[in-house]
Amino acid sequence: MGIDITIVPMELSHLDAVFEIDRHSFSSPWTKESLRKELTGNERAVYLTALFGGAVIGYAGMWHIVNEGHITNIAVSEEHRRKGVGGAILSKLIETAREREMIGLTLEVSIANLPAQRLYAGHGFKPEGIRKDYYKDTHEDAVIMWKYFDKEQQCRKN
Repeated sequence: MGIDITIVPMELSHLDAVFEIDRHSFSSPWTKESLRKELTGNERAVYLTALFGGAVIGYAGMWHIVNEGHITNIAVSEEHRRKGVGGAILSKLIETAREREMIGLTLEVSIANLPAQRLYAGHGFKPEGIRKDYYKDTHEDAVIMWKYFDKEQQCRKN
């Protein structure tokens, strides 16, 4: 990886920085209140932040639903993109999902966001379908991607 980061569970003190990263990363960012509710009121939510020199430079979230994980968002500040931060956060989400004995992870990614699709594919995610008109603001389709965990590997862990 290009820079030395620390990945920690997201805290309320990270909220302002996460909101700014989200706002600059997506055409329809989450509201600060939605992010706060994820942290304080959603027992299924798992959110992580990447810190560099104590500053939040990226984050990711997923929902743990029954025995699967649904990645809700991954974003990195503009000045720290293409330095391995997104991949490091994604790796930590995968590790967390395995620790929680999930059978796999899924996500939706814009059909036009080829760098993100390459990031996910590089971590073992495969396209499984298309959600038409998924992004209501842009009317873009989304690629549904899945990473299934090896059952044999899960059995060895126990």
